[in-house]
Amino acid sequence: MAIHKLNLGEFDEVDYHLIAIHTSLEDYRIAYFINQKLPINLGKSKDEVQISIKEGETKFSRFYYYDSENVISWNLIQNKNEVSQQKKDPVQNLFSHIALEISTKVYLLPEFKKADYFLKIEHTEDTMNVSKIRTILNTIDSISAVYTVDTNQIKSKNNLIF
Repeated sequence: MAIHKLNLGEFDEVDYHLIAIHTSLEDYRIAYFINQKLPINLGKSKDEVQISIKEGETKFSRFYYYDSENVISWNLIQNKNEVSQQKKDPVQNLFSHIALEISTKVYLLPEFKKADYFLKIEHTEDTMNVSKIRTILNTIDSISAVYTVDTNQIKSKNNLIF
């Protein structure tokens, strides 16, 4: 009987570039400015990135563009969001009828808490000039910082699977 062996090493390969963006702009505004500067057309995706944590569930906004000519997927993903919880005070007192709402900040990639958005460029070849894209993104007035994220430093890589 023949033995079939599966090589799972192929699944560990990273075939995307990740660029962190620091800005105070709303998601639709940053997508608009990126569309103006780069030859892409990011549009709001109905499939938001969903994360479950112990405090609850949250969704991160996502803008998507697929370049069929170059076979490249572009994703602009929000990194920061909030989870709200309703809590009741177990002690009966004068204010026991008031429900407390507690908000907790949640991050798509907790290792990069200062980044507001990530631009994930998938299925890229070595011919793509990521430093040129960073330089173009730096020309947007409302962006304070842009840098490439080393994908080997990311501990929560599973959050980038969508």
